Amino acid sequence: MNKTYKYVIIGAGIAGCSTAYFLSKYSKSILLIDRNCDLAQGASGAAGAFLSPLLGKPNKFKDLVIEALKFSTEFYKEITPKEITNCGVVRIPKNNEDEEKFQSYKPYMDFKFSEEEKGYFFEIGSQVNSYNICKILANDIEKKFKYEVKSYKKENDFWLINDEIKAENLIICTGADVSLIEEKYFNIRAVWGQKIDIESTTCISKNYHKACSLSHSTKLEDKNTYLTSIGATHNRIDCDLRVCNCCLRKKELSDIEHNTYTKELVKSNTKELLEKANDIKLIHKPKVVDIKIGPRASSVDYFPMVGKLVDSSKTLEEFPHLKNGSHIKDEMISTIDNLYVLNGVGGRGYVLSPFLAKKLVDEIEKNNFLNVEISTHRLFKRWVKKLF
Repeated sequence: MNKTYKYVIIGAGIAGCSTAYFLSKYSKSILLIDRNCDLAQGASGAAGAFLSPLLGKPNKFKDLVIEALKFSTEFYKEITPKEITNCGVVRIPKNNEDEEKFQSYKPYMDFKFSEEEKGYFFEIGSQVNSYNICKILANDIEKKFKYEVKSYKKENDFWLINDEIKAENLIICTGADVSLIEEKYFNIRAVWGQKIDIESTTCISKNYHKACSLSHSTKLEDKNTYLTSIGATHNRIDCDLRVCNCCLRKKELSDIEHNTYTKELVKSNTKELLEKANDIKLIHKPKVVDIKIGPRASSVDYFPMVGKLVDSSKTLEEFPHLKNGSHIKDEMISTIDNLYVLNGVGGRGYVLSPFLAKKLVDEIEKNNFLNVEISTHRLFKRWVKKLF
């Protein structure tokens, strides 16, 4: 007999785990599904998991990141203070043009800063342990790993997944792989990132960001060496998104056959990251001990996509004049009942995901409205406008 859950979440990265955490305040009937062997095995596992302010002049995206950064920093400190290191971050301009931008941003800084090491030090800068954070968030949640969702359909007010799992509500948090979302307006692009962990004799006391991000160091037990993370490269590659990061560790790379992210590319990206890191701090005797890659999911306008999926076919059937460039209010747009998404968090997944998951759960459980900037409605309306 099929087991029924109130909520099934597909995708066990930081978005899915954050959603599961906030839903658990309302229900114990939750199943978290992932096709990989464990939590945080895609982009969430490959992330440096830095919490850093977004610099720039005022705009809606910056406002979103500021609010999310404040929320998520306090959230991590509250639920798992051992997994967040609030050592600050030094943002260093890459060149003269970058320095001019920094100077123009000074009147609009949202957090305290001081000039330091040819850059600007922000106390709020932090880093979290990506895997441990996801593990803690999903600790009390039922999980099903190595499970590929091939289909889902509506049957008697329930979502039937692979003809064997039933859910009252389905939430898709699959990041760059949007193969489960058939709506054509749902435009997500993959940006592959790579992170390396190095062992060296150099101890770094805070986080840095210039052309890459360089983390504070952790002393290795019974050694006179330190572990530091460096990330991330960015490659827009048309590739197979069904890659499991469980096997992407340094010692096994020579045995991996990958049709896009070849050993040569991994090797060149590793060299690039080491060079960029050394431009920030001279690292003595670095030894690469781990490599992770993953596809970050970004929408075409960089804002995340949260909430119910818009039913484009039904909406166009009800309002055919949309094809002529007419407009309707958001509340008139048809959505698919009990089908939600949290996607498009890009390279700021550990900043945005807890904040957005709280917003999504408040929409589901309290009928709170989502801001138009993060809802799926905006991309539907853009798609309709371009289509006709």
